[in-house]
Amino acid sequence: MATRHDIRNVAIVAHVDHGKTTLVDAMLKQAGAFAAHAAESLDDRMMDSNDLEREKGITILAKNTAVKYHPKDGGDVITINIIDTPGHADFGGEVERGLSMVDAVVLLVDASEGPLPQTRFVLRKALQARLPVILCINKTDRPDSRIDEVVNEAYDLFLDLDADEDQIEFPIVYACARDGVASLTKPEDGTVPADSDSLEPFFSTILSHVPAPSYDEEAPLQAHVTNLDADNFLGRIALLRVEQGELRKGQTVTWIKRDGTMSNVRITELLMTEALTRKPAEKAGPGDICAVAGIPDIMIGETLADPENPIALPLITVDEPAISMTIGTNTSPMVGRGATGKGADKAVVKDRKVTARQVKDRLDRELIGNVSLRVLDTERPDAWEVQGRGELALAILVEQMRREGFELTIGKPQVVTQVIDGKVHEPVERMTIDVPEEHMGAVTQLMGVRKGRMDNMSNHGSGWVRLEFVVPSRGLIGFRTEFLTGTRGTGIAHSIHEGHEPWFGTLTTRNNGSLVADRSGAVTAFAMTNLQERGVLFTEPGTEVYEGMIVGENSRADDMDVNITKEKKLTNMRSAAADSFEAIVPPRKLSLEQSLEFCRDDECVEVTPEAVRIRKVNLDARERGRAASRAKHG
Repeated sequence: MATRHDIRNVAIVAHVDHGKTTLVDAMLKQAGAFAAHAAESLDDRMMDSNDLEREKGITILAKNTAVKYHPKDGGDVITINIIDTPGHADFGGEVERGLSMVDAVVLLVDASEGPLPQTRFVLRKALQARLPVILCINKTDRPDSRIDEVVNEAYDLFLDLDADEDQIEFPIVYACARDGVASLTKPEDGTVPADSDSLEPFFSTILSHVPAPSYDEEAPLQAHVTNLDADNFLGRIALLRVEQGELRKGQTVTWIKRDGTMSNVRITELLMTEALTRKPAEKAGPGDICAVAGIPDIMIGETLADPENPIALPLITVDEPAISMTIGTNTSPMVGRGATGKGADKAVVKDRKVTARQVKDRLDRELIGNVSLRVLDTERPDAWEVQGRGELALAILVEQMRREGFELTIGKPQVVTQVIDGKVHEPVERMTIDVPEEHMGAVTQLMGVRKGRMDNMSNHGSGWVRLEFVVPSRGLIGFRTEFLTGTRGTGIAHSIHEGHEPWFGTLTTRNNGSLVADRSGAVTAFAMTNLQERGVLFTEPGTEVYEGMIVGENSRADDMDVNITKEKKLTNMRSAAADSFEAIVPPRKLSLEQSLEFCRDDECVEVTPEAVRIRKVNLDARERGRAASRAKHG
């Protein structure tokens, strides 16, 4: 087998917020990817190009970049292809695709938090793919860093995941990615590595421990499609890794589809990544990660091969979906009108998308680039069941559609069950919670209601406790808001899919009912003043409401129909503003994720570009009463 020594392919994997994207930024700057004057004006987290990624501070899409590294000993320039992967398990499909493109991974671990659930998730994927690992302990300058303990925890994690001897003999790099400094010598806790002023030790570790791509000189062309992109001029772009042979611009190749059928296509454009841009290239060899245009319907996991000897590569497999929700067209009385009054975002949407055909086309488009999603038909022609890894992944899809001008009705998230040996099994999650000691009781009580089973408890001696629970996935729907309230905003919780267990029985997670508007109109301050002692309100004065819309959370367990549009009666003795000295308690503003968490089975969320509203599935109060009566008396 021949080897290409001028290239290395590596993925950076880690838990959310452990510094992957910051490390890639520092690598790009130090490898001279930008001119000196440009490097100073660059934004942080350059790889997070998506608006949602910047707002939420997480990586959602796996992206690749390439740095040209000039060895200090004056050797040939080496191209290092870097895949920046998401740290959240809900975007596991992106991680699996990223790992199919590389020959090794850099596992990034926070020097204070240590390995967390998503660290376990991404590492398990890397070990299953038989990839060598470089451990990078990041954020060594944190005042609460505990480097020795974190390294030991990482070794324990490798052993726990059944790593073999080669994989457990990993090199360790200590880094402060924010300052662009790395070292092979362990610094003192809470300090930046002192024996280095750059990432040079990190680069040299990559060169010595990441295997160079090997290939058979006689083998025919094989290139694996691992991701898709789009361009206004070139159309659909396929990102692929060349496994064997050579790919050239203008070449005719055989496209082997997912169903095994083949057709000959021409590569109209070949692009190679350099820093953050793609540049035209003439050819790509074994181990290269490149992009090709000219194949309009190409899909992830398919193969481009030699026309004379076409050999397909294995399809990319991803984990089964665990959460589903119904996405349909907007069926509320305010469809197509946008939002008026207070509390409405005044964004003007010109081409408002409200038809079933537009929603279905958009979901089909999402399936092309997102291998971890599934879209199933329902009994209704204007609604579809969308299955994904987790609540966050589905909420991100809805948020993207909302920003594109779609109006949608979203059902309460449900779990995707499986029948194993004749019994219904549901997905369970392993939940790791870090909380101050005084909130431990509140957390244990919360998890007890959700049928969580405590597996482990450890106290670091710093006033914080780490708790590990195994809990059914449906118990975590709506958990985060209550958890943050119960821990006064100090708790940190992360979960990862752990498999399936027999059905846990009924779960009651929300004890309070809803305050439901009983007529259409605009919310008045007078009505809010009278209603705020009944519960927590979600609307501001002036907001338009309709019958069946949920305007607040009741302080009792049952729902209550309320008139939130009631106006103060005027007389010839009093003006409208007289005697209104009572202060209105500021309403609770719910985000899209919080609205989905708040929903009960008979409720849904109306999503428009301007507003997110919670409503009853059945808007008519009398119909709801009859349905409740029928359910009660069988």
